[in-house]
Amino acid sequence: MSDMPCVSPLRILVCGANGFIGRHVAEALAQRGHEVLRGVRHPATSGAPDARTEVEIDFAQDSTAQDWLPRLQGVDVVINTVGIMREGPGVSFDALHVRGPLALFDACVASGVRRVIQVSALGADEGAETPYHLSKRAADTHLMSLPLNGVVVQPSLVFGRDGASSHLFMMLASLPIVPVPAGGGQKIQPIHLDDVVAGLVRLAEGSQHVRDRVAFVGPHPIALRRYLALLRQGMGMGGARFFPVPGAWVSLSLRCMRGWQGSLLDESSWRMLQRGNTADVAPMATLLGRMPRAPGRFVDDMARPAVRGAAVLRWAVPLMRLSLAFVWLFSGLVSMGVFPVEQSPAMLARVGVGPSLAPWALYGAAGLDVVMGVATLGWPRRRLWLAQIALVLVYTVIITAFLPEQWLHPFGPLIKNAPFLAMLVALHALEEWR
Repeated sequence: MSDMPCVSPLRILVCGANGFIGRHVAEALAQRGHEVLRGVRHPATSGAPDARTEVEIDFAQDSTAQDWLPRLQGVDVVINTVGIMREGPGVSFDALHVRGPLALFDACVASGVRRVIQVSALGADEGAETPYHLSKRAADTHLMSLPLNGVVVQPSLVFGRDGASSHLFMMLASLPIVPVPAGGGQKIQPIHLDDVVAGLVRLAEGSQHVRDRVAFVGPHPIALRRYLALLRQGMGMGGARFFPVPGAWVSLSLRCMRGWQGSLLDESSWRMLQRGNTADVAPMATLLGRMPRAPGRFVDDMARPAVRGAAVLRWAVPLMRLSLAFVWLFSGLVSMGVFPVEQSPAMLARVGVGPSLAPWALYGAAGLDVVMGVATLGWPRRRLWLAQIALVLVYTVIITAFLPEQWLHPFGPLIKNAPFLAMLVALHALEEWR
């Protein structure tokens, strides 16, 4: 943003300053010399005000204008970037997208705030159907009805290396075979985070009176399938091979995963994707003084190896966990009853386990394997990987000491412990990265 002219320092409150867009725009504004009040739920700093002063805010609790007035003293501009894609315990669209913002906007009128910028979403319009879009539209409509210099920003899909949706799309694009829902023909208009930040900074610093909605979109609409192909090329991974997933399968799987907080895609986001996510780029180009960055240039050349590695790890790590869980569960269940039970006591006798203890040793070890498999699926932790490494080493030492012929078995039951241990060591190292 070095091409942007300097303006007099402003006092700017950024709500949601720990979020994906909020933290980047707060940093950009601070770098341009503005006094930035970082509105966050849990402030981590204290002391004399500076360019990164944190202010405690909570849209779930601050639901009246009186709650906001003390925070708006001397504030010139308010930028609201607070938003959630799905509801959870104690977190609702009504509180975070409607009641909190409405109270904030009313307080801005009473405090004489010069400008309010509401970061909404493309699709929060007359055709809105999902609770997400409807709640965003309610706040947008209220802001536009106030005697206030207000701007509603409506971004399309925002690409940034630390964005949750970007992680999903880059992960999909990096797969050996890329699944595309319903053929991947849905129209989107992704925009780079840098352009979103530049546009918000220009709106915050602008002196003209504006009461309008501005779509923050990329240079042109593209199909989802094409977007994934461009991301894959940007990561230096060559051409993509696509696998069309029927729309009915997508809908069914999302219904089955309903309530699973770990999923980035749910029924509402699937409906929004099917509807399309495009708009005229001209207002955004006018605001920036140039065309936004095209998706083919989203991944910087210098960052390409890191982006590619991170994208691959997002599907490789779950794949390793699933394969390890399968081995633990399969071996445990087979030992409990599928493998000829009469042969097990004979093998245990060779390692010094007598007939009276053989059932305890057999079913105890099998049960421990099952526990390890279940924990691998539901409780991945560094301590778990260390415990599994220790258990595999103990098994290997015992078998080596008492059943050394297993090393020469043509099916290699002990040799396979080497890649097994390698995956456990890798997962232990990657746990800190996750």
